[in-house]
Amino acid sequence: MDEKLAIGIDLGATNIKGVLVNRQGDILQKEICATNEGGKQDYIWKEAVTKIVEKLKQKIAYKITAIGLSAPGIPNEAHNCIAYMPGRLQGLENFLWSDFLQEEVKIINDANAALLAEAYFGAGKGHRNIVMLTLGTGIGGGILINGSLYQGFGQMAGHLGHITMDAYNQDQDITGMPGSLEDAIGNATIAKRSYGRFPSTKTLVEAYQKGDTLATYLWLDAVRKLAIGLSSIANALSPEMIILGGGMVKAKQALMQPLTDFMDLYEWRPGGKQTEIAIAHYQDFAGAIGAAVFALKHQLILK
Repeated sequence: MDEKLAIGIDLGATNIKGVLVNRQGDILQKEICATNEGGKQDYIWKEAVTKIVEKLKQKIAYKITAIGLSAPGIPNEAHNCIAYMPGRLQGLENFLWSDFLQEEVKIINDANAALLAEAYFGAGKGHRNIVMLTLGTGIGGGILINGSLYQGFGQMAGHLGHITMDAYNQDQDITGMPGSLEDAIGNATIAKRSYGRFPSTKTLVEAYQKGDTLATYLWLDAVRKLAIGLSSIANALSPEMIILGGGMVKAKQALMQPLTDFMDLYEWRPGGKQTEIAIAHYQDFAGAIGAAVFALKHQLILK
Protein backbone atom coordinates (compact mmCIF):
# COMPACT_ATOMS: atom_id res chain seq x y z
CA MET A 1 0.00 0.00 0.00
CA ASP A 2 1.51 3.33 -1.11
CA GLU A 3 0.07 5.54 1.61
CA LYS A 4 1.27 9.16 1.61
CA LEU A 5 1.62 10.30 5.21
CA ALA A 6 2.83 13.55 6.70
CA ILE A 7 3.78 14.77 10.15
CA GLY A 8 2.63 18.24 11.12
CA ILE A 9 4.05 20.10 14.12
CA ASP A 10 2.57 23.26 15.62
CA LEU A 11 5.08 25.09 17.82
CA GLY A 12 3.31 27.50 20.15
CA ALA A 13 4.37 29.49 23.17
CA THR A 14 2.34 27.21 25.47
CA ASN A 15 2.15 23.79 23.77
CA ILE A 16 3.73 21.81 20.97
CA LYS A 17 1.22 19.72 19.04
CA GLY A 18 1.94 17.02 16.53
CA VAL A 19 -0.26 15.03 14.15
CA LEU A 20 0.19 12.22 11.69
CA VAL A 21 -2.19 12.63 8.74
CA ASN A 22 -2.81 11.11 5.33
CA ARG A 23 -3.59 13.06 2.16
CA GLN A 24 -7.32 12.69 2.81
CA GLY A 25 -6.91 14.68 6.02
CA ASP A 26 -7.51 11.79 8.40
CA ILE A 27 -5.72 12.29 11.71
CA LEU A 28 -4.08 8.97 12.44
CA GLN A 29 -2.17 9.95 15.59
CA LYS A 30 -1.79 12.96 17.90
CA GLU A 31 0.84 14.10 20.38
CA ILE A 32 1.04 17.15 22.63
CA CYS A 33 3.50 18.45 25.20
CA ALA A 34 4.30 21.69 27.01
CA THR A 35 6.60 24.12 25.23
CA ASN A 36 8.35 25.15 28.46
CA GLU A 37 9.60 28.39 26.96
CA GLY A 38 11.86 30.12 29.48
CA GLY A 39 12.54 26.91 31.39
CA LYS A 40 15.85 26.14 33.07
CA GLN A 41 17.12 24.33 29.99
CA ASP A 42 17.68 26.65 27.05
CA TYR A 43 15.35 26.01 24.14
CA ILE A 44 13.94 22.81 25.61
CA TRP A 45 11.16 23.03 23.02
CA LYS A 46 13.58 22.05 20.25
CA GLU A 47 14.20 18.68 21.88
CA ALA A 48 10.47 18.30 22.52
CA VAL A 49 9.79 18.63 18.78
CA THR A 50 12.29 15.83 18.14
CA LYS A 51 10.53 13.57 20.65
CA ILE A 52 7.11 14.22 19.13
CA VAL A 53 8.37 13.43 15.62
CA GLU A 54 9.94 10.19 16.82
CA LYS A 55 6.80 9.15 18.72
CA LEU A 56 4.63 9.71 15.67
CA LYS A 57 7.00 7.74 13.45
CA GLN A 58 6.96 4.81 15.86
CA LYS A 59 3.18 4.54 15.69
CA ILE A 60 2.95 3.80 11.99
CA ALA A 61 4.41 1.10 9.76
CA TYR A 62 4.59 3.27 6.64
CA LYS A 63 7.33 5.68 5.66
CA ILE A 64 6.68 9.35 6.37
CA THR A 65 6.46 11.30 3.12
CA ALA A 66 6.72 14.86 4.43
CA ILE A 67 7.18 16.91 7.60
CA GLY A 68 5.85 20.42 8.14
CA LEU A 69 6.18 22.77 11.09
CA SER A 70 4.07 25.82 11.88
CA ALA A 71 5.22 28.56 14.23
CA PRO A 72 4.53 32.22 14.94
CA GLY A 73 6.51 34.65 12.84
CA ILE A 74 7.43 35.17 9.20
CA PRO A 75 9.12 32.33 7.30
CA ASN A 76 11.90 32.94 4.82
CA GLU A 77 11.31 32.52 1.09
CA ALA A 78 12.66 28.97 1.10
CA HIS A 79 10.34 28.02 3.96
CA ASN A 80 13.13 26.30 5.85
CA CYS A 81 13.08 28.58 8.91
CA ILE A 82 11.24 31.40 10.66
CA ALA A 83 13.13 34.53 9.65
CA TYR A 84 11.42 37.07 11.93
CA MET A 85 9.83 36.46 15.33
CA PRO A 86 10.89 39.12 17.85
CA GLY A 87 10.09 38.71 21.53
CA ARG A 88 8.92 35.09 21.67
CA LEU A 89 10.52 31.64 21.45
CA GLN A 90 14.08 32.89 21.69
CA GLY A 91 16.30 30.92 19.32
CA LEU A 92 13.55 30.30 16.77
CA GLU A 93 14.67 32.93 14.28
CA ASN A 94 16.80 31.42 11.48
CA PHE A 95 16.85 28.03 13.19
CA LEU A 96 17.12 25.37 10.46
CA TRP A 97 14.81 22.52 11.42
CA SER A 98 15.91 20.33 8.51
CA ASP A 99 19.48 20.35 9.83
CA PHE A 100 18.27 19.69 13.36
CA LEU A 101 15.96 16.77 12.48
CA GLN A 102 18.20 15.48 9.68
CA GLU A 103 15.40 15.43 7.11
CA GLU A 104 13.52 18.02 5.10
CA VAL A 105 11.07 20.14 7.09
CA LYS A 106 8.92 22.87 5.52
CA ILE A 107 8.15 25.85 7.75
CA ILE A 108 4.98 27.95 7.65
CA ASN A 109 3.40 30.70 9.74
CA ASP A 110 0.93 29.24 12.25
CA ALA A 111 -2.10 31.27 11.14
CA ASN A 112 -1.42 30.41 7.49
CA ALA A 113 -1.20 26.77 8.53
CA ALA A 114 -4.58 26.97 10.25
CA LEU A 115 -6.04 28.44 7.06
CA LEU A 116 -4.68 25.55 4.97
CA ALA A 117 -6.16 23.00 7.36
CA GLU A 118 -9.58 24.63 7.07
CA ALA A 119 -9.35 25.17 3.30
CA TYR A 120 -8.42 21.57 2.50
CA PHE A 121 -10.26 19.56 5.12
CA GLY A 122 -12.31 21.87 7.36
CA ALA A 123 -14.91 24.63 7.25
CA GLY A 124 -13.57 26.10 4.01
CA LYS A 125 -13.40 22.89 1.97
CA GLY A 126 -14.72 23.53 -1.53
CA HIS A 127 -14.14 27.30 -1.40
CA ARG A 128 -11.36 29.02 -3.35
CA ASN A 129 -11.33 32.51 -1.81
CA ILE A 130 -11.09 32.50 1.98
CA VAL A 131 -9.82 34.72 4.75
CA MET A 132 -9.12 33.28 8.19
CA LEU A 133 -8.58 35.10 11.46
CA THR A 134 -7.25 33.40 14.58
CA LEU A 135 -8.60 35.27 17.59
CA GLY A 136 -6.32 34.49 20.51
CA THR A 137 -3.61 36.22 22.52
CA GLY A 138 -3.00 38.16 19.33
CA ILE A 139 -4.92 38.21 16.06
CA GLY A 140 -3.38 36.17 13.25
CA GLY A 141 -4.64 35.71 9.74
CA GLY A 142 -4.34 33.98 6.41
CA ILE A 143 -5.55 34.61 2.86
CA LEU A 144 -6.49 32.06 0.18
CA ILE A 145 -6.91 33.46 -3.35
CA ASN A 146 -8.12 31.25 -6.20
CA GLY A 147 -7.30 28.18 -4.13
CA SER A 148 -3.72 29.21 -3.32
CA LEU A 149 -2.22 30.54 -0.11
CA TYR A 150 -1.32 34.19 -0.61
CA GLN A 151 1.81 35.19 1.31
CA GLY A 152 2.81 38.32 -0.57
CA PHE A 153 6.14 40.11 -0.68
CA GLY A 154 8.41 38.81 2.08
CA GLN A 155 5.78 36.25 3.17
CA MET A 156 4.16 39.02 5.27
CA ALA A 157 0.57 38.81 3.97
CA GLY A 158 -2.16 37.77 6.37
CA HIS A 159 -1.24 39.91 9.36
CA LEU A 160 -4.83 41.08 9.51
CA GLY A 161 -4.73 41.76 13.24
CA HIS A 162 -2.57 44.77 12.45
CA ILE A 163 -5.13 46.74 10.48
CA THR A 164 -5.90 50.02 12.25
CA MET A 165 -9.19 50.62 14.01
CA ASP A 166 -8.21 53.96 15.57
CA ALA A 167 -5.50 56.04 13.90
CA TYR A 168 -5.45 58.50 16.82
CA ASN A 169 -4.76 55.88 19.46
CA GLN A 170 -1.42 56.58 21.16
CA ASP A 171 -0.70 52.89 21.73
CA GLN A 172 1.22 51.13 18.97
CA ASP A 173 1.13 47.35 18.52
CA ILE A 174 4.15 45.14 17.89
CA THR A 175 4.27 46.19 14.22
CA GLY A 176 4.06 49.88 15.08
CA MET A 177 0.42 50.29 14.06
CA PRO A 178 -1.73 52.57 16.23
CA GLY A 179 -5.07 51.31 17.48
CA SER A 180 -4.82 47.90 15.79
CA LEU A 181 -7.54 45.25 15.71
CA GLU A 182 -5.20 43.00 17.69
CA ASP A 183 -4.86 45.50 20.52
CA ALA A 184 -8.60 46.26 20.38
CA ILE A 185 -9.81 42.69 20.88
CA GLY A 186 -6.83 40.38 21.54
CA ASN A 187 -6.51 38.47 24.80
CA ALA A 188 -3.13 40.11 25.47
CA THR A 189 -4.77 43.48 26.18
CA ILE A 190 -7.87 42.36 28.06
CA ALA A 191 -6.55 43.24 31.53
CA LYS A 192 -5.67 46.76 30.38
CA ARG A 193 -8.97 47.22 28.55
CA SER A 194 -10.97 46.05 31.57
CA TYR A 195 -9.14 48.21 34.13
CA GLY A 196 -7.67 45.06 35.64
CA ARG A 197 -11.00 43.40 36.33
CA PHE A 198 -10.77 40.55 33.85
CA PRO A 199 -7.53 38.60 33.33
CA SER A 200 -8.69 36.84 30.16
CA THR A 201 -11.30 36.92 27.42
CA LYS A 202 -12.79 33.76 28.95
CA THR A 203 -13.49 35.48 32.27
CA LEU A 204 -14.86 38.51 30.43
CA VAL A 205 -17.32 36.38 28.46
CA GLU A 206 -18.41 34.53 31.60
CA ALA A 207 -19.19 37.85 33.29
CA TYR A 208 -20.99 39.09 30.16
CA GLN A 209 -23.21 36.00 30.16
CA LYS A 210 -24.12 36.77 33.77
CA GLY A 211 -25.18 40.30 32.86
CA ASP A 212 -22.23 42.21 34.32
CA THR A 213 -22.49 45.81 33.06
CA LEU A 214 -18.80 46.48 32.45
CA ALA A 215 -18.30 43.07 30.86
CA THR A 216 -21.29 43.65 28.59
CA TYR A 217 -19.90 46.98 27.43
CA LEU A 218 -16.38 45.63 26.85
CA TRP A 219 -17.46 42.45 25.08
CA LEU A 220 -19.95 44.09 22.73
CA ASP A 221 -17.43 46.83 22.00
CA ALA A 222 -14.86 44.16 21.05
CA VAL A 223 -17.36 42.29 18.86
CA ARG A 224 -18.38 45.55 17.17
CA LYS A 225 -14.74 46.29 16.36
CA LEU A 226 -14.31 42.76 15.05
CA ALA A 227 -17.31 43.28 12.75
CA ILE A 228 -15.82 46.53 11.45
CA GLY A 229 -12.52 44.75 10.84
CA LEU A 230 -14.21 41.87 9.01
CA SER A 231 -16.24 44.29 6.92
CA SER A 232 -13.07 46.17 6.00
CA ILE A 233 -11.39 42.90 4.98
CA ALA A 234 -14.45 41.94 2.93
CA ASN A 235 -14.30 45.27 1.12
CA ALA A 236 -10.60 44.79 0.32
CA LEU A 237 -10.54 41.10 -0.62
CA SER A 238 -14.16 40.05 -1.23
CA PRO A 239 -13.75 36.47 0.03
CA GLU A 240 -16.48 33.87 -0.20
CA MET A 241 -15.96 33.02 3.44
CA ILE A 242 -14.25 34.34 6.55
CA ILE A 243 -13.31 31.61 9.03
CA LEU A 244 -12.80 32.47 12.68
CA GLY A 245 -10.62 30.34 14.97
CA GLY A 246 -8.80 30.74 18.26
CA GLY A 247 -9.89 31.08 21.86
CA MET A 248 -12.39 33.86 21.27
CA VAL A 249 -14.68 31.60 19.21
CA LYS A 250 -15.21 29.37 22.25
CA ALA A 251 -17.77 32.00 23.27
CA LYS A 252 -19.99 30.44 20.55
CA GLN A 253 -23.35 32.24 20.34
CA ALA A 254 -22.16 34.93 22.74
CA LEU A 255 -19.85 35.87 19.88
CA MET A 256 -21.79 34.89 16.79
CA GLN A 257 -25.15 36.49 17.60
CA PRO A 258 -23.88 40.03 18.23
CA LEU A 259 -21.31 39.62 15.43
CA THR A 260 -24.11 38.78 13.00
CA ASP A 261 -26.06 41.86 14.13
CA PHE A 262 -23.04 44.14 13.72
CA MET A 263 -22.18 42.63 10.32
CA ASP A 264 -25.74 43.44 9.22
CA LEU A 265 -24.97 47.03 10.14
CA TYR A 266 -21.50 47.44 8.63
CA GLU A 267 -20.98 44.98 5.75
CA TRP A 268 -21.40 46.35 2.24
CA ARG A 269 -23.64 43.93 0.34
CA PRO A 270 -24.11 45.10 -3.26
CA GLY A 271 -26.51 42.90 -5.17
CA GLY A 272 -27.24 40.98 -1.98
CA LYS A 273 -23.69 39.59 -1.72
CA GLN A 274 -22.97 38.54 1.86
CA THR A 275 -19.77 37.07 3.21
CA GLU A 276 -20.25 33.78 5.02
CA ILE A 277 -18.77 33.83 8.53
CA ALA A 278 -17.84 30.36 9.76
CA ILE A 279 -16.31 28.89 12.89
CA ALA A 280 -13.16 26.83 12.28
CA HIS A 281 -13.70 23.08 12.24
CA TYR A 282 -10.26 22.46 13.68
CA GLN A 283 -9.26 24.27 16.83
CA ASP A 284 -6.32 23.09 18.92
CA PHE A 285 -4.68 21.02 16.16
CA ALA A 286 -5.35 23.30 13.16
CA GLY A 287 -1.77 24.56 12.98
CA ALA A 288 -0.33 21.06 13.03
CA ILE A 289 -2.74 19.78 10.38
CA GLY A 290 -2.04 22.80 8.20
CA ALA A 291 1.72 22.30 8.54
CA ALA A 292 1.25 18.74 7.26
CA VAL A 293 -0.86 20.05 4.36
CA PHE A 294 1.87 22.55 3.48
CA ALA A 295 4.52 19.83 3.49
CA LEU A 296 2.38 17.55 1.31
CA LYS A 297 1.80 20.41 -1.13
CA HIS A 298 5.54 20.95 -1.35
CA GLN A 299 5.89 17.28 -2.33
CA LEU A 300 3.17 17.84 -4.97
CA ILE A 301 0.99 15.25 -3.25
CA LEU A 302 -1.77 17.82 -2.70
CA LYS A 303 -2.72 20.34 -5.40
